[in-house]
Amino acid sequence: MEMKQEKGVTIFGVELAPLSIPLHRRLETIGVIHFWFIFMLSGICGIAFCVVLLLTGYILTFSLLVSWVIFDYKTPVAGGRRSHFVRNWPLFKWMVNYFPMKLIKTIDLDPKHSYLFGYHPHGIMGMGLFAHFATEGSNFSEIFPGITPYPLTLHGWFRIPLVRDYLMSSGLCSVRKESLDWILSHPGNAAIIVVGGAREALEAKPGTNRLVLTPRKGFIKRAIMSGAHLVPVYSFGENDMFDQVDNVKNNRLKKLQNILTSIIGISPPMFHGRGLFNYNMGLMPHRVPIYTVVGKPLPVEKNTCPSQDEIDEVHRKYTEAVTKLFQDNKIKYGLKKEDCLEIL
Repeated sequence: MEMKQEKGVTIFGVELAPLSIPLHRRLETIGVIHFWFIFMLSGICGIAFCVVLLLTGYILTFSLLVSWVIFDYKTPVAGGRRSHFVRNWPLFKWMVNYFPMKLIKTIDLDPKHSYLFGYHPHGIMGMGLFAHFATEGSNFSEIFPGITPYPLTLHGWFRIPLVRDYLMSSGLCSVRKESLDWILSHPGNAAIIVVGGAREALEAKPGTNRLVLTPRKGFIKRAIMSGAHLVPVYSFGENDMFDQVDNVKNNRLKKLQNILTSIIGISPPMFHGRGLFNYNMGLMPHRVPIYTVVGKPLPVEKNTCPSQDEIDEVHRKYTEAVTKLFQDNKIKYGLKKEDCLEIL
């Protein structure tokens, strides 16, 4: 599974990574650790920091942080506050080179239109979404000149002091309807949404191509209401970064995961990848190539009050576009002719 894996020593079934590796590999690992911290720990650390301030008597500092969140509450739903300096950190180039990742354009995008990118599949962490659209690690601005990407995430992130500001500096915004409407109302903007959401993360297993798309029609409605063009995006290799405990055979586990997902909005997949010093077990992603293909835009006629039939028809066309994108590129990017896309 590992790409360009240095041969190590195996002890008790655990394959250890060699200690002597090139500097660039260590830097790439640092880039991924940074993302892992943001995804897994930054929310907890941000909340814990505020609690510590409150309990240790730093009431003024705590009050200032909370006051800023309240005062600045509209920013995450009004385009955020991106920093080109942050988006161009070398850290993100290291992260992209770890796998490596590649962003592939199939057609030029006209800056006179706004776009709604549907990113598929979610994977365990949606790492490709962050690397390609929340950073310049894969040179998005050079590949799509005149287009400003706005990757969207859960609004809850923007209630956490300090964390919210860092996420917005990378271009991330809230996935709320008003945020989507603001982004799509400006030509040259591209909102990027992981259509399958938390439920799709539970389907992310190596070798699978399973999308949660059939019940997802809210993004179609917003595209019609704004007249934004729909753009399918498929990331080959996203599901191969981590191994996940089989929740198909373990029905109780799957039920528990679905319950937790419905309650907290975040899926709890039981997964593992590689470690810092071994190739078999850990929470670091496997070094597998990721090819993210941006498909041809699907023009959408603006209608501020679309009927359900109209939404269903555009959804059908979008599903066909995603399927075609997958079929046209699967062999080119490592899959077999018999591999099929499964739509849930």
